Amino acid sequence: MKGTTVETMKGWSADERGAKLREWTQALFNLRLQKATGQLENPMKIRQLRRDIARLKTAERQAR
Repeated sequence: MKGTTVETMKGWSADERGAKLREWTQALFNLRLQKATGQLENPMKIRQLRRDIARLKTAERQAR
């Protein structure tokens, strides 16, 4: 997750990008659920994941 650049993501196939987007969106949901229940140990994970999702969406737009 961390350290993946937009250039790397553009090299992925559309299926790979779609799969990662679904995976990361689900992970973000789980982290938010943990935060709401007070079980989240590292709140920075939410920020990192949101930014990775934004990078992935940017790569998807640029790859078209």
